[in-house]
Amino acid sequence: MAEVIQAGLWGLVAGSALLVGAAAGFAVRVPQWVIATVMAFGAGVLISAVSFELVSEAYDQAGLAPAAVGTLGGAVAYTLGNLWLARRGARHRKRSGHGQAQPSDSEQGGSGAALALGALLDGVPESAVIGVSLLDGGAVSLVTVAAVFISNVPEGLSSAAGMRKAGRGGAYVFGVWGAIAATCAVSAVLGYSVVGDFSPAVIAAVTAVAAGAILAMIADTMIPEAFEDTHLAMGLIIVSGFLVSFALSHA
Repeated sequence: MAEVIQAGLWGLVAGSALLVGAAAGFAVRVPQWVIATVMAFGAGVLISAVSFELVSEAYDQAGLAPAAVGTLGGAVAYTLGNLWLARRGARHRKRSGHGQAQPSDSEQGGSGAALALGALLDGVPESAVIGVSLLDGGAVSLVTVAAVFISNVPEGLSSAAGMRKAGRGGAYVFGVWGAIAATCAVSAVLGYSVVGDFSPAVIAAVTAVAAGAILAMIADTMIPEAFEDTHLAMGLIIVSGFLVSFALSHA
C-alpha cells in the first residue's frame, strides 16, 4: 500500500475516536466524574507522547534549536488561534457543560462555527504528525496513533456532551465530528506528502510545532475540564495515562 494512503488511513483511525466519544457524550448522560477522569487520562497519554515521540524525535533529528523553536512556535500559534476563537464562543469547546458551559448560537452568534474551527485547531496538529511519522523508515508511529486515539475519545465525549447541553442537535454534533475525522485523514496525508520534501531540520521543526500546539491545547482545554471533578485525584490519573503511553513507546 502506498505510504500516502497509509498516512490517510492512520489519520482517519485516530480521528474516528472523536466520533466514538461524541456518540457516547451525545447519546448517554455520562457522569461528570467519568468525563473528567477520562479527560485526565487522555491528557497524561498525550503529554507522554509529546515528550517521547515528538519533541525527542525532533531533537534527535536536528538538535536542540529546531526542537525548542518549533515547540515554542507551535504553542504561540495555538494560543493566538485559541484567543481568536475564544472571543467568538469557542473558549469552552471541550467542556461538557459542567462548570463553564459552551454558549448556544442564540446566546452568542457564530459560536457554532467557532466550535467547529476550534475542533480543527485541536485536531490538525495531532493528525499531521501521524503522517510525518511515516517519513522515518516508512512505518507509522503506532504509539503516536494510539496516543491520539486514546486522547480523542474524551475530547469528543466532553465536547459533544457540552454541545447537547447548549441545545445543538445530533446533525450538527455528528456533522462537526465527522468532518473533523475526515480532516484528520487529510492532515495526515499532507503531513506526509508536503513535509517529506523538506530537509531533516525542517521536518524536525514541524514535528516540534505540532508538539507545542498539543501541549498548549492540553494545558488550556483538557486539564481544566479534568480538574472540575477529579481535583486531588487528577495528578494520579494523569500520571497513569503518562505511564501507559510511556510503556507503549518502549514496548
